[in-house]
Amino acid sequence: MHALTNLIFAITLIHSPAAASALTGVEVRRAPSQSTNALGPVTNINIVNKNIAPDGFTRSYCLYLTIHDYVNAIPLYQGDKFRINVINKLNDTSMNTTTSVHWHGIFQHQSNWADGASFVTQCPILPSDSFLYKFTVSDQAGTFWYHSHLSAQYCDGLRGPLVIYDDHDPHADMYDVDDASTVIVLSDWYHKASPQMYTPPFTPDATLINGLGRYSGGPQSPLAVINVEHGKRYRFRLIGASCDPWFNFTMDGHKMTIIEADGIEVVPVVVDSLPIFAGQRYSVVVTADQPVDNYWIRAFPDTGPQTFDGGLNSAILRYAGAPTNDPTTNQGPYVLPFDEGALHPLSDAGAPGIAEPGKADVNINFVTSFDVAQGQFSMNGVTFVAPPLPVLLQILSGVQHASQLLPNGSVYELPYNKVIEISIPATELNQRGARGGPHPLHLHGVSCAFAGVAGSSSYNFVNPVRRDTVSTGLQANNDNVTLRFVTNNPGPWFFHCHIDWHLHEGFGVVMAEATSQTATEEHPPGSSLVHLICGYMVNHISDYWVNQCSSTHS
Repeated sequence: MHALTNLIFAITLIHSPAAASALTGVEVRRAPSQSTNALGPVTNINIVNKNIAPDGFTRSYCLYLTIHDYVNAIPLYQGDKFRINVINKLNDTSMNTTTSVHWHGIFQHQSNWADGASFVTQCPILPSDSFLYKFTVSDQAGTFWYHSHLSAQYCDGLRGPLVIYDDHDPHADMYDVDDASTVIVLSDWYHKASPQMYTPPFTPDATLINGLGRYSGGPQSPLAVINVEHGKRYRFRLIGASCDPWFNFTMDGHKMTIIEADGIEVVPVVVDSLPIFAGQRYSVVVTADQPVDNYWIRAFPDTGPQTFDGGLNSAILRYAGAPTNDPTTNQGPYVLPFDEGALHPLSDAGAPGIAEPGKADVNINFVTSFDVAQGQFSMNGVTFVAPPLPVLLQILSGVQHASQLLPNGSVYELPYNKVIEISIPATELNQRGARGGPHPLHLHGVSCAFAGVAGSSSYNFVNPVRRDTVSTGLQANNDNVTLRFVTNNPGPWFFHCHIDWHLHEGFGVVMAEATSQTATEEHPPGSSLVHLICGYMVNHISDYWVNQCSSTHS
């Protein structure tokens, strides 16, 4: 557990002594079963500013804190009731001091208000205020994460892993160890606060693996160490928590068997390299079958320092009994490349609707572009600008038609219980398109069937990969990503590029599912939250709400 105990977010948030033992990997090596009356994580989390130096460079960042220590992983179990009160104690005005928390990949059935997307489902949390997120994870298991969803704030540190364990995991016989020691978070790190970087280039100074890394010209700071025992099989949960780069992830001398993508179990696929885009997650099984030694774990970014010299972009896979020094292993050769189209769901495999492009109930084609002079992205010619009132509050107020919902032109009204098809042809700046691709697009509130994926010119409606975050690919390859989903989860859901700098520049839209059902079924709870949750008690809407939300754009 050396690697995780030295994380910036150094302690696992847990809710029972038994879980503490298991998730620290000290005694039990597989996440324990929960009793039927377990409430799940119930706690307060303080969001604070603190000076830290994860790569050897010290600056003020935004961090999650419990009462006693940093927050790292949040473990849940299917059926858990999630109750986390987020308290905003941010005071460093060089960064955003308002905030919100998005639970990335969680469907939020009947709890759209708890999705955490600022100006879509809630007002940001003001300094010295709090917000109680309440939801139940009854039908999901797998690897997720949580992060700020305000401007580019998670680039300043507000991000961490969220794991939902399944006592009936269909792949359980494939691995021996699955606990906090096998969670691997890949992130980029910046030596400037995010508001100082709102114009390109958005170049990270370092790659962090489990919160530790090195930067070019910097000190030999400690690297994350993943400890293994020879002969054991490990389920590594990989999380792409970057603000910008995608990483090519490899483990010297070891193959990886993919068993999960974005919370969906898949038919096992063996690879030796794995591209991970911002927002994506994978579970891979790795067998510790090599000679006892130290091996490099590599996360090569598509932007930032592109070298492994001096331990940049690296962590260490250390076998029990190996010396405590940096590895001397070499990378490659890589002969088992990743093919996203080869990922097939283990169950519920088919795409909904007629198995032909353009034959869904509602078909939407998004053309993405970038205005160099304005420094703004657009989808179908419209740049997303945060509205004065969150979209959910507008719907709860009685506004149900896209033409009336703000931001004007960025809200798409979708009818209830219909098959939706969205296609996103890749574009590039030199062709009057969107710069900075490939773009990882994420749709809140649903897992989509991707009948068309980057790198493939054919469609698969029989057993397409199902996930919530996907790369749009490249225009040079004529990539045209096509997704399907059913509108069975009423509420406004953000659909946006997960390069956080691009979202800040307007790369997003809101998919408003079943607005009439949302207005009658979505009921944010608790009179104690009336001054915090936008959308509660519609009859009491006044200029206060406008003032509250308008004052939190900074």
